[in-house]
Amino acid sequence: MATDIRNKYIAVSYKLYSKGADETPELIEETAEGEPFIFVSALGMTLDAFEAQIVPLKEGDKFDFTLDSSDAYGEYEASGKQSLPRKVFEINGKLDSRFIFEGAVVPLASPDGARFNGTIVEIGEEAITVDLNHPLAGKSLNFVGEVLESREATNDEVRDALNQITGCGGGCGGCGGGSCDGCESKGEGCGGCK
Repeated sequence: MATDIRNKYIAVSYKLYSKGADETPELIEETAEGEPFIFVSALGMTLDAFEAQIVPLKEGDKFDFTLDSSDAYGEYEASGKQSLPRKVFEINGKLDSRFIFEGAVVPLASPDGARFNGTIVEIGEEAITVDLNHPLAGKSLNFVGEVLESREATNDEVRDALNQITGCGGGCGGCGGGSCDGCESKGEGCGGCK
């Protein structure tokens, strides 16, 4: 019998270890005491393979599972390193070193408007090399933790989770809020969070 995973409100505490080609596990993330990772299932808030492991569990269940890189953030692609003209990152002909430095994760957009992040690898005189691979690409991920809460999500929790995903605070008619106050406070104006 398949488990229905829609609309589950789940809170977990965990430690996340990664393993690369050298097979040495490294602790890369840990939830803080009293600050669990919370998500509503079936909304795309987490990795599908992570969700598939967690959703069937009940409150109080402990877990320890590993996702291969193919089930996590994919294999590392050498073609993911791109050299972009330095001027793409300049404002008034200058780089802002507070935000543009080697190792910085920067938001980028494709010509068709798709948004994604890249990590700055090298800053040259004419070009900046950006790695578009996810920082955990090519690594297996080991999650060790406990389910703190697992229950049916309320309609408000589903709505709040969807707003979190879309970045909309619910303030304009485009996402169901009815007024433009939420978007205008972000400087977006009406329709900014459609």
